[in-house]
Amino acid sequence: MTGPFSFLACIARLFRHRWNDLFVRSALPTSALQRLTARITASEQRHTGQIRICVEGGLPWSYLCRNAPVRERALMMFSKLRVWDTENNNGVLIYLLLAEHSIDIVADRGLQAHVQNAEWQQMVARMSCAFRAGQFEKGLEQAVDEVTDLLCRHFPARPGTQRPNELPDEPHIS
Repeated sequence: MTGPFSFLACIARLFRHRWNDLFVRSALPTSALQRLTARITASEQRHTGQIRICVEGGLPWSYLCRNAPVRERALMMFSKLRVWDTENNNGVLIYLLLAEHSIDIVADRGLQAHVQNAEWQQMVARMSCAFRAGQFEKGLEQAVDEVTDLLCRHFPARPGTQRPNELPDEPHIS
């Protein structure tokens, strides 16, 4: 699409992304982030995987300029946050982009080999209900719980073994 409508749509999208950058912290206050951190810490005692949450208000300018898909940004954050760099290749990124009301889950190849795409899509659909209602903490808790179930099924922790925490448990907010 070209012409003035295209230009106005582009400006509106840019404004929406920068506006959401300002309010990302209000969507998940410090107390919610602490509860999510504790939930991830408890989860990782039950399996050998690593879970990261990344919440962004809007896409960076470079993504907006070229109309890059949200999935591309989720994959970049998966790499940037080093979720791919776990001993058993079973890290999972739960990515939320507020400006686009978009959710993505990126799993490393160790877990991805065990889970069908339809299962990931169903998980995202269930989370979407909470996010549409503005219940971001509840939706992320649900995502952590569902990812935990998958990791426990395919990569359970051995009782009595202590293993290092490979990635920070705190959600990454930007």
